[in-house]
Amino acid sequence: MTQPVSPPRGSADKVRPAAEAPAWRGLMARADVRTLSLLGVLAALIVIGGITKPDEFLDTRNLQLVLTQASVIGVVTVGMTFVITSGGIDLSVGAIVALASVWATTVATQEYGFGGILFTSVLVGLGCGLVNGLLIAYGGMVPFIATLAMLASARGLALQITDGRTQIVTVDGVLDLGERDAYVLGVPPLVLVFAVVTIIGWLLLNRTTFGRRTVAVGGNAEAARLAGIDVRRQRLYLYLLSGLCCGIAAFLLIILSGSGQNTNGNLYELDAIAAAIIGGTLLSGGRGTIVGSVLGVLIFTTITNIFALNNLQSDVQQIAKGAIIVAAVLVQRRTASTT
Repeated sequence: MTQPVSPPRGSADKVRPAAEAPAWRGLMARADVRTLSLLGVLAALIVIGGITKPDEFLDTRNLQLVLTQASVIGVVTVGMTFVITSGGIDLSVGAIVALASVWATTVATQEYGFGGILFTSVLVGLGCGLVNGLLIAYGGMVPFIATLAMLASARGLALQITDGRTQIVTVDGVLDLGERDAYVLGVPPLVLVFAVVTIIGWLLLNRTTFGRRTVAVGGNAEAARLAGIDVRRQRLYLYLLSGLCCGIAAFLLIILSGSGQNTNGNLYELDAIAAAIIGGTLLSGGRGTIVGSVLGVLIFTTITNIFALNNLQSDVQQIAKGAIIVAAVLVQRRTASTT
Protein backbone atom coordinates (compact mmCIF):
# COMPACT_ATOMS: atom_id res chain seq x y z
CA MET A 1 0.00 0.00 0.00
CA THR A 2 1.30 3.36 -0.89
CA GLN A 3 1.84 5.54 2.11
CA PRO A 4 0.63 9.12 1.82
CA VAL A 5 3.43 11.48 1.35
CA SER A 6 3.50 14.24 3.93
CA PRO A 7 4.25 17.68 2.69
CA PRO A 8 7.66 18.99 3.56
CA ARG A 9 7.89 20.48 6.93
CA GLY A 10 7.15 24.14 6.94
CA SER A 11 5.48 24.06 3.52
CA ALA A 12 2.12 24.88 5.04
CA ASP A 13 3.58 28.14 6.20
CA LYS A 14 4.32 28.99 2.60
CA VAL A 15 0.65 28.77 1.55
CA ARG A 16 -0.79 32.23 2.03
CA PRO A 17 -4.30 33.43 1.24
CA ALA A 18 -4.54 36.00 -1.51
CA ALA A 19 -4.15 39.50 -0.25
CA GLU A 20 -7.48 41.20 0.36
CA ALA A 21 -8.28 44.10 -1.93
CA PRO A 22 -8.42 47.48 -0.22
CA ALA A 23 -11.88 48.51 0.94
CA TRP A 24 -11.96 51.54 -1.38
CA ARG A 25 -11.62 49.28 -4.43
CA GLY A 26 -14.68 47.30 -3.45
CA LEU A 27 -16.60 50.50 -2.93
CA MET A 28 -15.60 51.82 -6.34
CA ALA A 29 -16.48 48.50 -7.95
CA ARG A 30 -19.98 48.63 -6.53
CA ALA A 31 -20.53 52.30 -7.35
CA ASP A 32 -22.57 53.25 -10.37
CA VAL A 33 -20.13 54.60 -12.93
CA ARG A 34 -22.87 56.66 -14.56
CA THR A 35 -23.76 58.33 -11.27
CA LEU A 36 -20.12 59.14 -10.62
CA SER A 37 -19.86 60.59 -14.13
CA LEU A 38 -22.90 62.80 -13.54
CA LEU A 39 -21.43 63.99 -10.27
CA GLY A 40 -18.26 64.84 -12.17
CA VAL A 41 -20.22 66.83 -14.76
CA LEU A 42 -22.09 68.70 -12.02
CA ALA A 43 -18.82 69.44 -10.21
CA ALA A 44 -17.29 70.73 -13.47
CA LEU A 45 -20.27 73.04 -13.99
CA ILE A 46 -19.92 74.39 -10.47
CA VAL A 47 -16.24 75.08 -11.14
CA ILE A 48 -17.11 76.83 -14.41
CA GLY A 49 -19.75 78.94 -12.68
CA GLY A 50 -17.32 79.77 -9.90
CA ILE A 51 -14.65 80.85 -12.37
CA THR A 52 -16.86 82.91 -14.70
CA LYS A 53 -19.00 84.59 -12.03
CA PRO A 54 -17.46 83.83 -8.63
CA ASP A 55 -19.22 86.54 -6.64
CA GLU A 56 -22.65 85.86 -8.12
CA PHE A 57 -22.71 82.11 -8.79
CA LEU A 58 -21.26 81.04 -5.43
CA ASP A 59 -23.48 83.44 -3.51
CA THR A 60 -25.72 81.63 -1.05
CA ARG A 61 -28.87 83.20 -2.44
CA ASN A 62 -28.01 82.10 -5.97
CA LEU A 63 -27.36 78.53 -4.87
CA GLN A 64 -30.68 78.55 -3.02
CA LEU A 65 -32.33 79.84 -6.20
CA VAL A 66 -30.81 77.01 -8.27
CA LEU A 67 -32.09 74.38 -5.84
CA THR A 68 -35.52 76.03 -5.66
CA GLN A 69 -35.89 76.12 -9.44
CA ALA A 70 -34.72 72.51 -9.65
CA SER A 71 -37.34 71.45 -7.11
CA VAL A 72 -40.40 72.04 -9.31
CA ILE A 73 -39.16 70.22 -12.41
CA GLY A 74 -37.41 67.70 -10.14
CA VAL A 75 -40.68 66.50 -8.62
CA VAL A 76 -42.12 66.08 -12.14
CA THR A 77 -39.00 64.15 -13.18
CA VAL A 78 -39.40 61.66 -10.33
CA GLY A 79 -42.83 60.71 -11.67
CA MET A 80 -41.53 60.68 -15.25
CA THR A 81 -38.74 58.29 -14.25
CA PHE A 82 -41.28 55.70 -13.12
CA VAL A 83 -43.29 56.03 -16.33
CA ILE A 84 -40.24 55.71 -18.61
CA THR A 85 -38.89 52.79 -16.57
CA SER A 86 -42.14 50.96 -17.31
CA GLY A 87 -41.65 51.53 -21.04
CA GLY A 88 -44.13 54.40 -21.27
CA ILE A 89 -43.95 58.13 -21.84
CA ASP A 90 -45.89 61.13 -20.57
CA LEU A 91 -45.93 64.20 -22.80
CA SER A 92 -48.65 65.89 -20.76
CA VAL A 93 -46.81 66.66 -17.51
CA GLY A 94 -46.21 70.34 -18.32
CA ALA A 95 -49.82 70.88 -19.34
CA ILE A 96 -51.05 69.10 -16.20
CA VAL A 97 -48.89 71.39 -14.06
CA ALA A 98 -50.40 74.40 -15.85
CA LEU A 99 -53.98 73.15 -15.44
CA ALA A 100 -53.50 72.27 -11.77
CA SER A 101 -51.88 75.64 -11.02
CA VAL A 102 -54.65 77.73 -12.62
CA TRP A 103 -57.47 75.60 -11.23
CA ALA A 104 -55.99 75.90 -7.74
CA THR A 105 -55.62 79.70 -7.97
CA THR A 106 -59.13 80.63 -9.07
CA VAL A 107 -60.97 83.03 -6.77
CA ALA A 108 -63.39 80.30 -5.73
CA THR A 109 -60.59 77.93 -4.77
CA GLN A 110 -58.61 80.55 -2.85
CA GLU A 111 -61.61 81.14 -0.61
CA TYR A 112 -60.80 77.76 0.97
CA GLY A 113 -57.33 78.97 1.91
CA PHE A 114 -54.08 77.00 1.99
CA GLY A 115 -55.74 73.60 2.17
CA GLY A 116 -58.02 74.36 -0.74
CA ILE A 117 -55.14 75.30 -3.03
CA LEU A 118 -53.05 72.27 -2.04
CA PHE A 119 -55.97 69.83 -2.29
CA THR A 120 -57.07 71.17 -5.68
CA SER A 121 -53.55 71.00 -7.12
CA VAL A 122 -53.11 67.37 -6.10
CA LEU A 123 -56.66 66.39 -7.09
CA VAL A 124 -56.35 67.87 -10.59
CA GLY A 125 -53.01 66.13 -11.07
CA LEU A 126 -54.44 62.80 -9.96
CA GLY A 127 -57.50 63.28 -12.17
CA CYS A 128 -55.39 63.88 -15.27
CA GLY A 129 -53.15 60.95 -14.39
CA LEU A 130 -56.23 58.75 -13.98
CA VAL A 131 -57.48 59.67 -17.45
CA ASN A 132 -54.07 58.96 -18.97
CA GLY A 133 -53.84 55.64 -17.15
CA LEU A 134 -57.30 54.48 -18.15
CA LEU A 135 -56.77 55.38 -21.81
CA ILE A 136 -53.40 53.63 -21.95
CA ALA A 137 -53.90 50.63 -19.67
CA TYR A 138 -57.52 49.76 -20.38
CA GLY A 139 -58.25 51.71 -23.55
CA GLY A 140 -55.30 50.25 -25.41
CA MET A 141 -54.04 53.64 -26.60
CA VAL A 142 -50.36 54.22 -27.32
CA PRO A 143 -48.87 56.34 -24.49
CA PHE A 144 -47.50 58.88 -26.97
CA ILE A 145 -50.96 59.52 -28.47
CA ALA A 146 -52.90 59.45 -25.19
CA THR A 147 -50.61 61.86 -23.37
CA LEU A 148 -50.33 64.10 -26.44
CA ALA A 149 -54.12 64.40 -26.41
CA MET A 150 -54.01 65.22 -22.69
CA LEU A 151 -51.35 67.86 -23.39
CA ALA A 152 -53.61 69.63 -25.87
CA SER A 153 -56.74 69.29 -23.74
CA ALA A 154 -55.14 70.41 -20.47
CA ARG A 155 -53.50 73.42 -22.12
CA GLY A 156 -56.77 74.41 -23.73
CA LEU A 157 -58.71 74.06 -20.47
CA ALA A 158 -56.07 76.07 -18.59
CA LEU A 159 -56.37 78.85 -21.16
CA GLN A 160 -60.15 78.76 -20.89
CA ILE A 161 -60.06 79.03 -17.09
CA THR A 162 -57.69 82.00 -17.04
CA ASP A 163 -58.87 83.64 -20.27
CA GLY A 164 -55.20 84.40 -20.84
CA ARG A 165 -54.82 86.37 -17.60
CA THR A 166 -52.53 85.79 -14.65
CA GLN A 167 -54.30 84.72 -11.45
CA ILE A 168 -52.65 86.30 -8.41
CA VAL A 169 -52.51 84.35 -5.16
CA THR A 170 -53.77 86.26 -2.13
CA VAL A 171 -53.59 83.50 0.51
CA ASP A 172 -50.92 84.50 3.03
CA GLY A 173 -50.18 80.92 4.11
CA VAL A 174 -49.09 80.04 0.57
CA LEU A 175 -47.14 83.24 -0.05
CA ASP A 176 -45.30 82.96 3.27
CA LEU A 177 -43.68 79.69 2.18
CA GLY A 178 -41.83 81.56 -0.53
CA GLU A 179 -40.31 84.05 1.91
CA ARG A 180 -36.86 83.68 3.44
CA ASP A 181 -38.39 83.58 6.92
CA ALA A 182 -39.81 80.15 6.05
CA TYR A 183 -36.38 78.65 5.29
CA VAL A 184 -35.32 75.78 7.54
CA LEU A 185 -31.61 76.10 8.40
CA GLY A 186 -31.15 78.08 5.22
CA VAL A 187 -32.98 75.52 3.06
CA PRO A 188 -36.11 76.67 1.19
CA PRO A 189 -39.30 74.67 1.90
CA LEU A 190 -39.59 73.75 -1.79
CA VAL A 191 -36.21 72.03 -1.65
CA LEU A 192 -37.28 70.08 1.42
CA VAL A 193 -40.40 68.88 -0.40
CA PHE A 194 -38.25 67.87 -3.38
CA ALA A 195 -35.92 65.96 -1.08
CA VAL A 196 -38.82 64.09 0.53
CA VAL A 197 -40.34 63.19 -2.86
CA THR A 198 -36.92 62.00 -4.07
CA ILE A 199 -36.37 59.78 -1.03
CA ILE A 200 -39.86 58.28 -1.28
CA GLY A 201 -39.40 57.75 -5.02
CA TRP A 202 -36.05 56.01 -4.49
CA LEU A 203 -37.46 53.72 -1.83
CA LEU A 204 -40.50 52.95 -3.96
CA LEU A 205 -38.43 52.05 -7.02
CA ASN A 206 -35.61 50.17 -5.29
CA ARG A 207 -37.05 48.69 -2.13
CA THR A 208 -40.66 47.69 -2.88
CA THR A 209 -42.60 45.18 -4.92
CA PHE A 210 -44.13 48.11 -6.80
CA GLY A 211 -40.69 49.12 -8.04
CA ARG A 212 -39.78 45.57 -9.07
CA ARG A 213 -43.02 45.26 -10.98
CA THR A 214 -42.37 48.58 -12.71
CA VAL A 215 -38.97 47.38 -13.92
CA ALA A 216 -40.43 44.02 -14.96
CA VAL A 217 -43.19 45.63 -17.03
CA GLY A 218 -40.66 47.89 -18.75
CA GLY A 219 -38.26 45.04 -19.42
CA ASN A 220 -40.80 42.65 -20.92
CA ALA A 221 -44.51 43.25 -20.42
CA GLU A 222 -45.55 39.82 -21.68
CA ALA A 223 -43.10 38.03 -19.42
CA ALA A 224 -44.34 40.16 -16.51
CA ARG A 225 -47.93 39.16 -17.32
CA LEU A 226 -47.01 35.47 -17.43
CA ALA A 227 -45.27 35.92 -14.08
CA GLY A 228 -48.57 37.00 -12.54
CA ILE A 229 -48.22 40.79 -12.66
CA ASP A 230 -51.35 42.72 -13.58
CA VAL A 231 -49.68 44.85 -16.24
CA ARG A 232 -52.69 47.05 -16.93
CA ARG A 233 -53.24 47.89 -13.29
CA GLN A 234 -49.53 48.59 -12.82
CA ARG A 235 -49.56 51.04 -15.73
CA LEU A 236 -52.63 52.75 -14.31
CA TYR A 237 -50.86 53.20 -10.98
CA LEU A 238 -47.78 54.63 -12.73
CA TYR A 239 -49.73 57.33 -14.55
CA LEU A 240 -51.56 58.13 -11.33
CA LEU A 241 -48.15 58.55 -9.70
CA SER A 242 -47.02 60.84 -12.52
CA GLY A 243 -50.18 62.92 -12.13
CA LEU A 244 -49.65 63.13 -8.37
CA CYS A 245 -46.12 64.45 -8.90
CA CYS A 246 -47.48 67.03 -11.35
CA GLY A 247 -50.02 68.18 -8.77
CA ILE A 248 -47.32 68.58 -6.12
CA ALA A 249 -45.11 70.44 -8.61
CA ALA A 250 -48.01 72.77 -9.47
CA PHE A 251 -48.39 73.68 -5.80
CA LEU A 252 -44.64 74.33 -5.53
CA LEU A 253 -44.81 76.52 -8.62
CA ILE A 254 -47.69 78.49 -7.10
CA ILE A 255 -45.52 79.13 -4.03
CA LEU A 256 -42.56 80.11 -6.17
CA SER A 257 -44.40 82.49 -8.52
CA GLY A 258 -47.30 83.57 -6.31
CA SER A 259 -49.67 83.12 -9.23
CA GLY A 260 -51.29 80.72 -11.66
CA GLN A 261 -50.83 81.02 -15.42
CA ASN A 262 -51.84 78.91 -18.38
CA THR A 263 -48.21 79.08 -19.58
CA ASN A 264 -46.87 77.39 -16.44
CA GLY A 265 -44.97 74.18 -17.00
CA ASN A 266 -44.00 75.09 -20.54
CA LEU A 267 -41.67 72.40 -21.98
CA TYR A 268 -41.54 70.60 -18.62
CA GLU A 269 -42.16 67.34 -20.46
CA LEU A 270 -38.99 67.78 -22.50
CA ASP A 271 -36.90 68.80 -19.50
CA ALA A 272 -38.17 65.88 -17.41
CA ILE A 273 -37.59 63.32 -20.16
CA ALA A 274 -34.13 64.74 -20.87
CA ALA A 275 -33.14 64.70 -17.18
CA ALA A 276 -34.30 61.09 -16.80
CA ILE A 277 -32.44 59.98 -19.93
CA ILE A 278 -29.10 61.58 -19.09
CA GLY A 279 -29.52 60.22 -15.58
CA GLY A 280 -29.47 56.67 -16.91
CA THR A 281 -33.13 55.71 -17.28
CA LEU A 282 -33.59 53.69 -20.48
CA LEU A 283 -36.07 55.25 -22.87
CA SER A 284 -37.07 51.74 -23.96
CA GLY A 285 -37.88 50.81 -20.36
CA GLY A 286 -36.57 48.19 -17.97
CA ARG A 287 -34.12 50.35 -16.07
CA GLY A 288 -34.54 53.53 -14.06
CA THR A 289 -32.62 55.52 -11.51
CA ILE A 290 -34.05 58.23 -9.29
CA VAL A 291 -30.62 59.46 -8.20
CA GLY A 292 -29.50 59.82 -11.82
CA SER A 293 -32.68 61.70 -12.73
CA VAL A 294 -32.19 64.14 -9.86
CA LEU A 295 -28.59 64.74 -10.92
CA GLY A 296 -29.85 65.33 -14.47
CA VAL A 297 -32.23 67.99 -13.19
CA LEU A 298 -29.47 69.68 -11.20
CA ILE A 299 -27.17 69.66 -14.25
CA PHE A 300 -29.76 71.30 -16.50
CA THR A 301 -30.74 73.85 -13.84
CA THR A 302 -27.11 74.74 -13.19
CA ILE A 303 -26.48 75.19 -16.92
CA THR A 304 -29.48 77.53 -17.13
CA ASN A 305 -28.21 79.55 -14.18
CA ILE A 306 -24.67 79.86 -15.56
CA PHE A 307 -26.00 81.00 -18.93
CA ALA A 308 -28.26 83.58 -17.27
CA LEU A 309 -25.47 84.98 -15.11
CA ASN A 310 -23.18 85.31 -18.13
CA ASN A 311 -25.92 86.94 -20.24
CA LEU A 312 -25.71 84.22 -22.89
CA GLN A 313 -28.60 83.81 -25.30
CA SER A 314 -31.24 81.21 -24.60
CA ASP A 315 -30.84 79.62 -28.05
CA VAL A 316 -27.24 78.72 -27.22
CA GLN A 317 -28.50 77.20 -23.98
CA GLN A 318 -30.99 75.03 -25.86
CA ILE A 319 -28.26 73.88 -28.25
CA ALA A 320 -26.11 72.89 -25.26
CA LYS A 321 -28.99 70.93 -23.75
CA GLY A 322 -29.62 69.18 -27.04
CA ALA A 323 -25.97 68.19 -27.33
CA ILE A 324 -26.03 66.76 -23.81
CA ILE A 325 -29.15 64.71 -24.58
CA VAL A 326 -27.62 63.29 -27.79
CA ALA A 327 -24.41 62.42 -25.96
CA ALA A 328 -26.34 60.69 -23.18
CA VAL A 329 -28.35 58.58 -25.63
CA LEU A 330 -25.20 57.58 -27.53
CA VAL A 331 -23.56 56.53 -24.26
CA GLN A 332 -26.65 54.46 -23.40
CA ARG A 333 -26.55 52.70 -26.77
CA ARG A 334 -22.85 51.97 -26.42
CA THR A 335 -23.33 50.66 -22.90
CA ALA A 336 -26.24 48.46 -23.97
CA SER A 337 -24.26 46.97 -26.86
CA THR A 338 -21.34 45.99 -24.62
CA THR A 339 -23.43 44.31 -21.93
